[in-house]
Amino acid sequence: MSTPYAFVIHEQPPAVVLDDGQQTREISPLWLRERTQAPDQLEAMTQQRLFDSHAIDVSLTLESASRVDEQHVALAFSDGHRETYDLRVLASELDDAAAIFPAAEPWDASLDQQRVRFDWQRVLKEPAYFRDSLDAYLRYGYLILYGVPTDPERILQVGSHYGYVKETNFGRYFEVYSRPSGNDLAYRSVALGPHTDNPYRNPVPGIQLLHCLVNETRGGLSTLADSLKVLERLRQEDPEGYALLKTTPVRFRFVDAGTELVTQRTMIQTDDDGHPTGVHYSPRLDALPLLSDAQTRQFHRARQRLGELLADPVYEARFTLDAGELMLFDNSRVLHGRTSYDPSEGHRHLQGCYLDTDGPRERFASLLKHHESIEEVA
Repeated sequence: MSTPYAFVIHEQPPAVVLDDGQQTREISPLWLRERTQAPDQLEAMTQQRLFDSHAIDVSLTLESASRVDEQHVALAFSDGHRETYDLRVLASELDDAAAIFPAAEPWDASLDQQRVRFDWQRVLKEPAYFRDSLDAYLRYGYLILYGVPTDPERILQVGSHYGYVKETNFGRYFEVYSRPSGNDLAYRSVALGPHTDNPYRNPVPGIQLLHCLVNETRGGLSTLADSLKVLERLRQEDPEGYALLKTTPVRFRFVDAGTELVTQRTMIQTDDDGHPTGVHYSPRLDALPLLSDAQTRQFHRARQRLGELLADPVYEARFTLDAGELMLFDNSRVLHGRTSYDPSEGHRHLQGCYLDTDGPRERFASLLKHHESIEEVA
């Protein structure tokens, strides 16, 4: 448990007071009533409530409170409900749910690539090793698997192991090789700067996989850059421009012969607390918002600097993705690109697909739960 919570029980007037080591505060009877632990109030397997907590009387009060022992308190409420609560369960409710997951660690080009490289065959066979790969992904926003067979559609097996494959207008998976008639510049041999895939889609694909089947060229190096690290620099250099990118929606648009997708979203993506979690960045697909001339110039200066930093060798990891290697990355946090290549040198063929964002977190939590269950039995 990350925070040493202590509960102080007052019998008169009845109250449960939380002491987190820095301050004390009385816990609302509504909060306590909703977190019932009674078997007749919760479905055993899912722990879903068997009553409508939204219908609890807003004027609910605590009628009595008495400590049973160090870990338990007996509570009675004005709606007639009486129960002995386990204070350890209440403490677990107070911990940030995200605490079970590794915190994001911003990185630059100096990151030791061995931290994110994993043997696919061991991932399949060893749950602890699989959990290590998920830990790396959650920390750094990407990982590279090696030893992945290069037969067609193997990418779907890998994707399903880490989460849930998301089908788009490109299909369940897509082929990346040079073909002049392709409906995206990714299907040409030109260089691609760091970018977010599909920022015009709602929701934006959360995770992208790229699996190399053949690479016979000297060029076509893969590039990755962590937007969290870059945004730290941008916020220091240009706080006003950073704020504009964080709060001003821009239009992203994709058009081909049979599809048109348009949406508006801010370039800097944040969580509910306003902390950055990634970016929506694609210079080929966005459009300046309509602002005053001064703000337009400020906005443009900020997005220009963002692009410069993402491509700066200080922040950009650059490497050859060889046949049998697959990179899996957070599509908004870790921006990807590639250098140009000469298709006359040989064939370069990758397959790609997208996953929903929550897959790796679900897999990680499930493995932790399974590990804890084994420890309890032991």
